[in-house]
Amino acid sequence: FSAERITDSPRTDRDPMWIGNKIYFASDRDGTLNLYAYDLSSKKTTQLTRSRQWDVRWPSKGDDGEIVYELNGELNVLDTKSGKSQKLAIVVPNDGVAMRPSRVSAEKLIEDFSLSPKGERALFVARGDVFTAPMESGPTRNLTNSSNAHDKWARWSPDGSKIAFVSDRSGEDEMYLINQDGTGQPEQLTTGGQAMRYAPEWSPDGNRLAFSDKDGKLYVLTLEDKKLVEIADEQRGQVRDYVWAPRGGQLAFSLSDPNGFRSLYVWSVSDGQTRRVTDEYFNEYGPAWDPEGNYLYYLSDREYAPQISSVEFDYALDREVGIFALALRQDVKHPFPPKSDEVTIEKEGEKDKDADEKKDKKTEDKKEYIKIDFEGLADRVARVPVPADNYAGLSAAKDSLIYVRGTPFVYGRESDKKPELRIYSLKDRKETTLVDDMSGYALSDDGTKVLVHEGATYNLYKATPDGKSSKKTVATNGLMVDRVPAQEWAQMFDEVWRRFRDFFYVPNMHGYDWKALGEQYRSLLPHVAHRADLNYVLGEMVAELNVSHAYIAGGEYEIPPRPRVALPGARFQLDKASGRYRLAKIFQGQNEEERYRAPLTEIGVNVKEGDYVLAIDGQELRAADNPYQMLRHKADRPVQLTVNDRPSLDGARQITFNPITSEIELIYLNWVRRNREKASQMTNGRVGYIHVPDMSSDGIREFIKWYYGQIRQEGLIVDVRGNGGGNVSQMLIERLKRELLGTGFARTSDDVGTYPSRVFVGHMVCLLNETSASDGDIFPAMFKRAGLGPLIGKRSWGGVIGITNRGPLIDGGTVNVPEFGNAGPDGQWSIEGHGVDPDIVVENDPKSIIEGRDPQLERGVEEVMKAMRQHPKKLPPRPADPVRTK
Repeated sequence: FSAERITDSPRTDRDPMWIGNKIYFASDRDGTLNLYAYDLSSKKTTQLTRSRQWDVRWPSKGDDGEIVYELNGELNVLDTKSGKSQKLAIVVPNDGVAMRPSRVSAEKLIEDFSLSPKGERALFVARGDVFTAPMESGPTRNLTNSSNAHDKWARWSPDGSKIAFVSDRSGEDEMYLINQDGTGQPEQLTTGGQAMRYAPEWSPDGNRLAFSDKDGKLYVLTLEDKKLVEIADEQRGQVRDYVWAPRGGQLAFSLSDPNGFRSLYVWSVSDGQTRRVTDEYFNEYGPAWDPEGNYLYYLSDREYAPQISSVEFDYALDREVGIFALALRQDVKHPFPPKSDEVTIEKEGEKDKDADEKKDKKTEDKKEYIKIDFEGLADRVARVPVPADNYAGLSAAKDSLIYVRGTPFVYGRESDKKPELRIYSLKDRKETTLVDDMSGYALSDDGTKVLVHEGATYNLYKATPDGKSSKKTVATNGLMVDRVPAQEWAQMFDEVWRRFRDFFYVPNMHGYDWKALGEQYRSLLPHVAHRADLNYVLGEMVAELNVSHAYIAGGEYEIPPRPRVALPGARFQLDKASGRYRLAKIFQGQNEEERYRAPLTEIGVNVKEGDYVLAIDGQELRAADNPYQMLRHKADRPVQLTVNDRPSLDGARQITFNPITSEIELIYLNWVRRNREKASQMTNGRVGYIHVPDMSSDGIREFIKWYYGQIRQEGLIVDVRGNGGGNVSQMLIERLKRELLGTGFARTSDDVGTYPSRVFVGHMVCLLNETSASDGDIFPAMFKRAGLGPLIGKRSWGGVIGITNRGPLIDGGTVNVPEFGNAGPDGQWSIEGHGVDPDIVVENDPKSIIEGRDPQLERGVEEVMKAMRQHPKKLPPRPADPVRTK
């Protein structure tokens, strides 16, 4: 075999087609994907198309040497002999089923929910519309019925008459009001928005709305005069935990500090001032006002006893959140004073007098804002007497606190706990679990009812310690939308365009005219006839920004389920001479782990490589049959094979195996095992090998699995080729970078102890290639920056702009905007668009691969062995016993 490189552009070269004496391909070396031809005789490359606006996509050769490709949504055919292209006029008769308006259910696309002030009806936002639904009797109402808008973040007014919500019906996110009974038209409250906006929260007096936006601005809107005031500016993201005080005189929220913690703030209506309440040394967030106006409750990370790892002497903090109360005035009593049973002595006439005074005070209090003594406020704090845990979502009712006890963050498997909704009785000082497994809740304004999202249902409970038995399921099957696909697709197009405008990690959009690109691709909307078409158009538009991690996916269209196939963890091979199939290869797994379970190697399965498979579940298997077709729809039960060491049913035996549905993990394990064995064989067992498949759950799992068992090897090859990225690279680098600071010896141990206790002291190299991507780019860059060893292989993928999720599109589609740029310690952008260059370039060329070689691994072994020879790193021997007699 031989191989020859024919292109070397730093840009994309793809879609090769061998036609005659030329190899045709697509390349964006001039900034736009165009067609090129490489002449095998002259070894020259010629550009064939010269599009400047639209990419030449998906070129494919025909039987007569022509090339068909897409350009500007149309098919073109290039005659390779004449070099001329011609558009194809294609008319596909169809019924336009995907384009037809229809009435569809929105109950599986609920984005948000809340309650009416007293909990008589539920408020849902689903598929871009705002609905109210009865608890038991009555109609479900679609209040907005807008296929051309994404309505969201709906909140009921305190008096129950209006509903405020966010909508982009004007082309930007603005605040609107609508009558709760669905009469009339929505009233627009704000104008001039240029950013994604978040939930409007009503002041209890109904006079104001507070809301925030993606830029971290927190606003208060006065409804009477539509005056909008910016009261805070979060410098590091968004503000989402703003909550009004009773009577509407103050707004509490948290803002971040430079150290990554959050602190509490209070804004006052009376003087328009925002005051800091807590300092920057601790993490405080999630405020909730006592309805009586005496306390401000909040969450804070104040438990510091950590969990200790069982594999290394290191800590992880979990269950660190406590619940606290600030006394708002100096005369406010301790919320949890010492208990003591005392006799109540009541003087004659005082009962009626006290009742009258309380009535007068209550009437007066309703008119006045609560008073807060800000001086010394942070010091007037008490801990709610519940043990620290993973608390979130704190709310305060008259006689209780309601909150979520969450689960620890476990990577790669489910937690052994489920999120619980708990209620704490302030009078009895007892905590009760209201709901055992939930994913969100909303409390009515009067604090008497709570709507809880449990699985696929929404259930109403009384917000009391004994409310568990009051469960009522709220029907959501009435959430119906009159869907107009063309309007939805136009809305989603505009929303995706805005999200990139709002969240792209640099405002200059990489120098591109984003508005012009939006208009360019918006011109294709009239030709969109299916939801998948829209994804394609959106994907092409965001790809113009020349950036990584710009993802468009999902949406409402049917994808037929794949048949589940019962796989044996083996390869079938047809023996043409006998007309029978044999087991050419049986993958060896690690049956201690379910993910690496190899069915045909399990205890009691009597079969070996080379055996003939004569029948599957009693159905004879012959040359004309496809064994995988016979294994379809059998994945969830044992499968019986009739096998023999010869192609005959005479003397055959039956074996039964428990199938798997994917052999990817076994193929991966086989590859890793081969690499590890090769590294060991080449070094007489002195050099270890770790492959990290991604920087997510699988990658950290494999690192933990293989690193500690090889920690005393003299050398280590860390392989991140094909690493799909994630976010754990810093955890791996932190461990690999540990330095030996000391040693230790014990009477009963022959081994040398180390300080730190888990530290690798040998030489390392890192293998990378073109598919080391995202955090798989970052790892080799930091490996090199940390001075851990040379990088060997090929330049990495070059995509390190991080993403998050800013919520679904109206039909459940997802869009990920590249938001978080990567830069070096000097503050200069790094890696993105180029990748990480290896110190030693080694190509795994086709010839070597066909021959079963791995030049990159071989060079890695060579380099680590050279370092071991030139600069040996070994733990010192035990010193002589000390003599302390002098």
